[in-house]
Amino acid sequence: MGTLQHIQHQISALNDLIKINNDRIAGYQKAVEGTDDTGLKTVFEGYIDQSNGYVNELNDYIHHLGGSPADGTTLSGKFYHAWMDVKAAFTKKDNHSVLSDCEYGEDVAKSAYRKALDDKELIWEDAKVVALLNNHLNGLKISHDAIKALRDSLKQEA
Repeated sequence: MGTLQHIQHQISALNDLIKINNDRIAGYQKAVEGTDDTGLKTVFEGYIDQSNGYVNELNDYIHHLGGSPADGTTLSGKFYHAWMDVKAAFTKKDNHSVLSDCEYGEDVAKSAYRKALDDKELIWEDAKVVALLNNHLNGLKISHDAIKALRDSLKQEA
């Protein structure tokens, strides 16, 4: 793979992560709308801010590579959010269900970062971007575990 192709592959991978973060933002916005619990709303808004920060950092690095950052969400994210809307129309969303949906979204986001870091065709030569992606992945792992713990605590109360 030539240098230009390599850079374009990196930009494409980083743009995919921007879209995953945009999916995450949209998912947490739905979660905010889906609960009356002010504590959960605060948690969800914190994760929206976290993904907005990740998007800004990814945008900066894409500009550094000479690329144009993506906007919008992934196609699968659009289908997932549409399905959540249909599901919500027919069922009452309790906090446990909202948290389960959020945990699923965290799994998808972690998987996307892991895929980018493990991609054998992407040789991340810049230690800064590797550190950035690992930092984001670690933040997502912490978020996932927190959401899972909240969900599990509600299941135990039920």
